[in-house]
Formats: sequence, C-alpha cells, structure tokens
Amino acid sequence: MPVGKVRWFDADKGFGFVSNPGEEDVYVGRQVLPEGVTELVPGQRVEYEFVAARRGPQALSLTILDAGPRRAQHRFKPEQLAGMVQDTINLLDSEVVPVLQAGHRPDRRDSRQIVEILRTIARELDS
Repeated sequence: MPVGKVRWFDADKGFGFVSNPGEEDVYVGRQVLPEGVTELVPGQRVEYEFVAARRGPQALSLTILDAGPRRAQHRFKPEQLAGMVQDTINLLDSEVVPVLQAGHRPDRRDSRQIVEILRTIARELDS
C-alpha cells in the first residue's frame, strides 16, 4: 500500500486529498477514515489503498501512521495577546526606532529580547 501525506482535509466538507508519490493526489472521503477519527492534519503520514475512479484516484481504506505536525498551542487569551502587541509596538517605537533612525542597530542583548517577544507573538497569531 502506498504511503503519502495529507495535503489538506476539510472536516466540515468531509473530504480532502493525500499525496500519491509520482501520481495524481488521492481523494479521501470521511467514510474511509478509521473509526473515531473525524479529521486529518496536513502533513500527517497515512497508508492507503485506492482505486482509479471516474474523477481520479479515490481512497478505499486509510491507516494513520503518525499524528502529523503539531498545531500551535495558544497560551494567551486574545485580550492578553492584544496587550502584548500594544506593549511591543510601544517598545519598538520608543527604544528601537530612535536607534535605527540614528543609523545604528540595537545592542545584541536588547535585540535578542525583542526577537523573542516577536517570535512569541507570531506563534500565538499563527492558527
């Protein structure tokens, strides 16, 4: 049986597609998911059997091989995140912009702290 990765799967619509190495992507309907599974995660590895159907390859059975890439775990409530973003904007405006306008870069210690704050915000905003 071929092994592929989930390209995308829409749980609301009940279908998606899995990569088929060297071939056309395979259609996966909700009805072939293992019992208790309601959705697939993009990048998740699966093993499947398929048949050439009228509209293209279609999965007949599917076995999940791994959990797939982990989704971002949001640690902050939206209200907290809004405050973090506003504080970061104020920090950049008061501490970083004047240094850059003077033709310099922030010192290494300050820039590392700012980068970590920006990365944390980016992870929280990534859905």
